[in-house]
Amino acid sequence: MTSESNTDIVGRTEIENSFGANESVLLENWNKGAVILIDKPYGWTSYDVVNKIKKTFRIKKVGHAGTLDPMATGLLIVCTAKKTKEIDSYVALDKTYTGTIKFGETTPSYDAETEVIERKPFHHITESMLHEAVTSLTGNVEQIPPMYSAVKKNGKPLYKLARKGVEIERKPRSVFIHEFNVTNIDLPYVSFRIQCSKGTYIRTIAYDLGSKLGAGGHLTELRRTAIGALTIDNAATIDQLNEFKDHLMRKPG
Repeated sequence: MTSESNTDIVGRTEIENSFGANESVLLENWNKGAVILIDKPYGWTSYDVVNKIKKTFRIKKVGHAGTLDPMATGLLIVCTAKKTKEIDSYVALDKTYTGTIKFGETTPSYDAETEVIERKPFHHITESMLHEAVTSLTGNVEQIPPMYSAVKKNGKPLYKLARKGVEIERKPRSVFIHEFNVTNIDLPYVSFRIQCSKGTYIRTIAYDLGSKLGAGGHLTELRRTAIGALTIDNAATIDQLNEFKDHLMRKPG
């Protein structure tokens, strides 16, 4: 049995239902141990969210289960207190993403966070070519992690080397792409939905897809919509966390 069945999972609904007499009870549960579903906003790091919960609600032990890049939005699982012991079980679950790839341009980070370093024609791409390339990136796939990643070499994160203009050889990793569906084509942009195993770099999929099509490509938008059976539908926003804090501060005593 996975942690998905845990009754201590807290999302938007549970926070909203706590307003009133149960606010202190919910906060007490967070201090004992809870799994909080957060909709990470654009521009925030995963640690920013962890730090927000830790400092706002004065919870000593807080961690997240699966990093989202700053430009990505969507479901981030945050565990508190004794529930941090369950982080690995959430990290191991499959993930679901939606997003957009732009063809004709490549970047060092494989996404829009770094400057374009190469431009190529993309008008030759046909729908049949696109779907054939997508099919080739479905199932068991060997991925080379991007230099702009937290993967470590001799104890040092690759992104620190990348920022200095250093590129080193990386070993490919096996991941599994359960589903890779194109949801909209408006060249040079293509929207998609992907369900994949843990450790999958969607940025690398964007880069590899562009390479297969001879046009180059990079990720311009990414949203995580599910981790296992847990979905973004019940994730709390940062605004709702702030509202919850305001309610607590207004309580007498």
